[in-house]
Amino acid sequence: MKTGLKVIDAMTQEIISVDPDTSVKRCAEIMKKHHVGSVIVKENNNLLGIISEQDLVYKVIAKDKDTNEILAKDIMTDEPVTISPGKDIYDALVRMRDKNVRRLPVLDNGELIGFLTSKDVLKIEPQLFEILVDKIQLREEAKKPISTTEITEGLCEECGEYTEYLYEQDNTFLCENCKI
Repeated sequence: MKTGLKVIDAMTQEIISVDPDTSVKRCAEIMKKHHVGSVIVKENNNLLGIISEQDLVYKVIAKDKDTNEILAKDIMTDEPVTISPGKDIYDALVRMRDKNVRRLPVLDNGELIGFLTSKDVLKIEPQLFEILVDKIQLREEAKKPISTTEITEGLCEECGEYTEYLYEQDNTFLCENCKI
């Protein structure tokens, strides 16, 4: 389901980045200051890697490592999943889902020009949330009232219009506009 919106339309152009020799403590301070969940590790505008909150927790804190001694290059995810600015944001979310990531550096001819997160996309196209749902892991999932209604394509039984997504409601298949 292409949206017509491109990655370049939704991406953040202000990239929060660090050098590879930045201490992990400083990386965390930068993330806190800018209210972001990750930083790009780059050198001379060349993307080297990415550090997420999860990297900090799993690779440093949980292993009781000294945040002043460990460097960005020691814990970064090198060769991160990237995307080009001309791709549709639907393709970006599919890539995030398939690669199980929430952030994509945006490269144009190998040059880092932006950063796209699942939040960026969902703020401008919230109906794309369904793409990410199957990768979301819930704690104690069996205890939660999770909808198991399948979404399929076809004709809405209320208005008769064709749609790519039908929602089952009271044994009736409805389009987005007709469902209550």
